[in-house]
Amino acid sequence: MNDELSFDADGPVLLVGGYGTVGAELARMAAPSWPLVLTGRTVRRGQQLADETGAELRTWDLADPAPFRARVSAVVSVVNDPDDRVLRAAIGGGVPFVDVTRWTTRMQRAATIAALAGPTAPVLLSSAWMGGVTSLVAAFLGDRLGGADTVDVAIRWDLADRAGADSVEFMDRLGLDYEVVRDGQRRTVMPLSDVRRVRIGESLTRVARIDTPEQFTLPLTLAARTATTRIGFSSPASTTALLAAKRLGFFRWGRGERFTGARRGLLYAPGEGGTAQLRIDVTHEGDTLSATVTDQAGQAHLTALGALMGLRRVRGEDGAPAPSGVVFPEQLPSPQSVPSDLAAQGVDLVVRRAVRDEQAEGRAA
Repeated sequence: MNDELSFDADGPVLLVGGYGTVGAELARMAAPSWPLVLTGRTVRRGQQLADETGAELRTWDLADPAPFRARVSAVVSVVNDPDDRVLRAAIGGGVPFVDVTRWTTRMQRAATIAALAGPTAPVLLSSAWMGGVTSLVAAFLGDRLGGADTVDVAIRWDLADRAGADSVEFMDRLGLDYEVVRDGQRRTVMPLSDVRRVRIGESLTRVARIDTPEQFTLPLTLAARTATTRIGFSSPASTTALLAAKRLGFFRWGRGERFTGARRGLLYAPGEGGTAQLRIDVTHEGDTLSATVTDQAGQAHLTALGALMGLRRVRGEDGAPAPSGVVFPEQLPSPQSVPSDLAAQGVDLVVRRAVRDEQAEGRAA
């Protein structure tokens, strides 16, 4: 493969996967600020979006070895890039790069590839939950507290929400133990373990552990001694079914491509629209701030907003010079701007000082 991306400061922003579920949301957010090139496997699917945003459409199928070439000012990968084609092409051309699609092991691989390549433009690996929004809010809370000893994330997945088929890719990892940092020590834990009941907005939600990239990065970037992410669902029956499948060992004996449809089918039933909600609790020296993030436009919109904030970061258009080398979303120069950045796209952020016995870790299910 001889993909070639070359840097042009006056060129368009390239969105790889730009007319998928998340890509389309990002295109609409980005179009007022920059000219766009949207790529995917089937150009005709993106024609209506291109007409709406004034974007150029081009084909780039990452499963097709045909090379892709373009002159661009930045690139955002909004689609799975299993062979790191987009990453390598961006680094090779000195193009600022943002990725919001990788699970932990793939993000670790991408960070290694980028570090070895010595990028001359920023590489922002913003694959924490919802395009890095969880990490951005954690950084904001840690900045207010003067540190982040413990970070607890609780996700409420609305089964009525719009979602692309890849949005439930995390189901493929539920049979794999993963590493976390707890009390400053690295430990291996099982997915869907350590079940809690957490109040997320108005809903008391049953949540369990899930492998997400922020649990790897926050101990490195914010010096968190414990980082935990759990997920639960708007349907208690779906949560119960998922936990039952785990107890039966389905996610271990049902691994591999043969059972991919069955695994993802447990959750993949995209609706017409729902609400994305997260709760992030950060504790420093015994003091805890709790933030609830609510996006009535849904998870695709919230993920796209994380990508948009990442795009501004790598372009140096968020009030500070662009970073250098490999960075993660929580390494932003002005965490205090996070609430206004979220509010500008209609996302509600409510912060309160947590009462000790109401904290997310307080109740086991």
